Amino acid sequence: MPETNRIEYKRELSDGLEKEVIAFLNYREGGILYIGIDKNENVYGLADSDGDQLKIKDRLKNNIRPFALGLFDIVSEERDGKDILKIIVASGPEKLYHLRKYGMSEKGCFIRMGSSAEPMSQKMIDELFAKRTRNSISKIKSGRQDLSFGQLKIYYEEAGYNLGKAFTKNLELLTEDGAFNYAGYLLADKNNTSIKVAKYSGKTRTDLIESNEYGHECLVKATKQVIDKIAVENRTATKITAKERQQANLWNPIALREAIINAFVHYDYTNEITPKFEIFSDRIEITSAGGLPEGLSKKEFFEGFSVPRNKELMRIFKDLELVEQLGSGIPRILEHYGKESFSFSDNFLRMTFEAKETTVDEGGAKGGLKGGQIGGQIEKDIGAISELTHRQKEVLKLIAQDNRISRSGIAEVLHINESAIQKHLNNLKDAGYIERVGGTRGYWEINLDKNK
Repeated sequence: MPETNRIEYKRELSDGLEKEVIAFLNYREGGILYIGIDKNENVYGLADSDGDQLKIKDRLKNNIRPFALGLFDIVSEERDGKDILKIIVASGPEKLYHLRKYGMSEKGCFIRMGSSAEPMSQKMIDELFAKRTRNSISKIKSGRQDLSFGQLKIYYEEAGYNLGKAFTKNLELLTEDGAFNYAGYLLADKNNTSIKVAKYSGKTRTDLIESNEYGHECLVKATKQVIDKIAVENRTATKITAKERQQANLWNPIALREAIINAFVHYDYTNEITPKFEIFSDRIEITSAGGLPEGLSKKEFFEGFSVPRNKELMRIFKDLELVEQLGSGIPRILEHYGKESFSFSDNFLRMTFEAKETTVDEGGAKGGLKGGQIGGQIEKDIGAISELTHRQKEVLKLIAQDNRISRSGIAEVLHINESAIQKHLNNLKDAGYIERVGGTRGYWEINLDKNK
């Protein structure tokens, strides 16, 4: 498509890169910059796209202020058999973005106008700066300064990064005067951030059967724990037809994961309220504080325009590959759930995902719990078995949800290795809670009567 207010082409990596990116950062919708395509949409490609990608990241990191890390993605693509680069730029939350060399002056500030990046007038500069967000988590000083980041370092090492001594500065975990900011507090090994996952037996909040609390630790770890917990709850729905047995998760796992991460990354932590996750018999509700980011319409929200509320968290979640690229989360959710799944208010955003309809399989061995039969009472019965560990209860619940689940399937859901799963299965068999019927192609039979 031709150049527009959100699309810019450059035949090669040139001196004007920063100017174009700054213009998109200051524009309310952000934009996309292609390198390797000229103004007439002819594809020339890049001789060294990998090297250019590193140069671009370095230039945008060092030449733009405020720091724009977390506000852009660099994606390598192939067009007409040639390598090009696609730079996705979000609308920045800390306008006014400018060239470090020239500061907030007419030579350093740019805005997108039509299909070009234009210098800002001094009046526009003054007006934008006056509106600049001053209550972002990067500017709020942490109430605690005795912070450590051992867990965050482990995640970065596992992702192949080598964090140096200046990692807190590079990850923007410090205020301008060098103190730990609220982003640092959220990502520290210990904090007072509590994340709750509630489960109810029916369609209302009257019968709470399980309340799990995560947090008080690195927000990345808490996010992974919530993802794992809801993955366990995303049991297999079974539908029996005249010809076949059909199985599928109650909720689409890709959409669910995107929604969970979206709730953590785009949450308004300045009000010190945390995301809420609630599991009902017929739906999952995820409630986030903050509503739509300022300057973003519902139409733009659904089209995937990205205005990260917490760019520091976005950058770290991207580094650790929890987030793929800017603006991809909501379109991924919409592939499986409609716009009606989202409800907005001035202060909150709620995502509601309806469960797929289930049909119980009544066949199988006598006394055995078949896939799809697990309900609130069985959950309670398993939860009440004091002699089992938390992990053994999770394994038992998964078997109750799908009695044909494999060892590898359990390992995949719980994110632990198969040898550990085998030990849990052996313990459950030895204790008499499960029995294998029919060998490797058979199913599990569960006996909870021994616990009564």
